[in-house]
Amino acid sequence: MRMQFRDFIASDFSFHEEPVLVLEGFWTREELAYFQDAMKSSSWTPLSKLSNMEQFSKDCGNWLQGEFKNEQDRGVFCKRIDLPFIVDYVNSFPNIKKGYLGFKYYAYGAGDCLTLHDDTDGYSNQQHPVRRRLAITTYLHSEWKHDWGGELILYETHKDETGKQVFQVSHCIPPESGSLVIFTVPRLHRVCRIDPLAGNHKRLSISGWLSTEH
Repeated sequence: MRMQFRDFIASDFSFHEEPVLVLEGFWTREELAYFQDAMKSSSWTPLSKLSNMEQFSKDCGNWLQGEFKNEQDRGVFCKRIDLPFIVDYVNSFPNIKKGYLGFKYYAYGAGDCLTLHDDTDGYSNQQHPVRRRLAITTYLHSEWKHDWGGELILYETHKDETGKQVFQVSHCIPPESGSLVIFTVPRLHRVCRIDPLAGNHKRLSISGWLSTEH
């Protein structure tokens, strides 16, 4: 489902029926400015220095991952996405011991991308595994043109008559300023490479997961 946030009726929505939700115009200008300022003071680590991202380190550029500087900024974000239909979905799984929120800042520039994955790499092998339930990405840049790339591509898969796995694009989501994207995990997806036409412009986002421990 894709629609303007102002027209969205939360009480009518369920991730059990619609696994992908795109809400355009989710953030106000003031909220965008708030997080843009917060990102300026974040501590950033390039992909080449992220040891837990080895699967994405080859030919994916050198995008940046940033930490929330303080709990106030994290709290503002988490409070804004504390929506009933999100909480209801996460709590719908049986025998939950704990819930987790994990989010970081990201900055993609020309040449950066993210290869195909389904987010299950975060699952734990411990006695009580942590499972990612919802992936959330929201875009914080002020401007983004369609020929700059950076689209989020979601896939569905099936097997053909020979048993070979076939990939089919289910959603192509441009990184529209102020939009919020949420989808259920696992779900195959990737981020298209940022085109040189973007110049010095950065694809800015907050991305992460809502997870449960069982």
